[in-house]
Amino acid sequence: MLWLFYAVAFLVVMILASFEPGVLKQFLDTGEMEGMKIGPEILLLFAVLLLVPLVMAFVSVTLRDSVNRWANIVVGIVFAGFQLVALIEILAQPSAWEILMESSKVVAPALIVWYAWKSKQKA
Repeated sequence: MLWLFYAVAFLVVMILASFEPGVLKQFLDTGEMEGMKIGPEILLLFAVLLLVPLVMAFVSVTLRDSVNRWANIVVGIVFAGFQLVALIEILAQPSAWEILMESSKVVAPALIVWYAWKSKQKA
């Protein structure tokens, strides 16, 4: 469930970011959003960042317990770290909605790691 929460939060951030004043105009005029050129490479990165949590939600209910546990720990750490960097960048120019959403995108994978770490392995 936390992987699905993360994926939805990721989408919400993308949608809300486009509502910031001037962002859509800048994108239409220059092809950039917040100083970042939106091209095929960035779109591929965003697709991967959205699909990995969705795949993890699926494999979390299909993998054996020990494999599932370690997959969630490793991928959760990667995503929590990635989002922690994004949160630190957001704090440089704070916006209440961005801090809230980016914080949730740090907390969700951190909780995934916590629950996976604490889960009992079946013999």
